Parts: sequence; C-alpha cells; structure tokens
Amino acid sequence: MSRYNLDFGKTSESEAAEFLKNQGYKIVELNYRSIFGEIDIVATDARVLCFIEVKSRSTPAFGLPKEAVNRRKQHKLSQSALAYLKERQLLNQSCRFDVLALGRDEQGRPGFELLKDAFELSSKYTY
Repeated sequence: MSRYNLDFGKTSESEAAEFLKNQGYKIVELNYRSIFGEIDIVATDARVLCFIEVKSRSTPAFGLPKEAVNRRKQHKLSQSALAYLKERQLLNQSCRFDVLALGRDEQGRPGFELLKDAFELSSKYTY
C-alpha cells in the first residue's frame, strides 16, 4: 500500500473518530487487531458496543465508500468482533456493526454517512 493511501486512511480514521464523538459515541479502542483482521473503531453508543468500519474515498471514481463493505469484509469483521468479545469476556454484551462512509468534496472537506446496524452477525459465528 502506498504511503499516500496509508496517510489518507489514518487521517480518515482520525476524522471519523472525531465525528463519532460529536455524535455521542464514546471511543473504546482504535485499530483493534485479531488474527482475523482489524476493526477500525470500537465504541459505545448508549449501552451498545459498536464495531465500526470506516471506509473513505478521495474520489467517487471507484464507487461509494459504503459499497466496499461486502460480504467478505462483513465476515472478517464478524470474526474479529467475536474475538474481541471473547478476549474481554463480553459475549453477553449488546453490540452492533456500523459503517461510517467518508467522502470528500472538491475542496477536500469530509462528508460523513453513518450507517447504524449496517449488517448482522450470522448465527454461524456463535461460540
């Protein structure tokens, strides 16, 4: 991955975390890594634990950011979320998966689209 892409991704995640704080979320962890993959942001919204995938695009040429959270990505996020819950003994915790899509206008200013409860955990992932 190019240095530009890495920097763009980190900047986007930082802007996303700030946006979520302004929406009332409490950030618990950034960039949680498991053997299955990474969860960009773990946060709470009221009493619900949220696993948040941040997707950003500098241009719409490659599609909308939210379209990048396909079934394969959902599967990896689900596995990582279960690893997180198991590690922290939170298997009874209410949780959901959110997607935060971040696009940019012509001046480079971010625009956010928050999709709460974007997808569900399939029953085949239970422990």
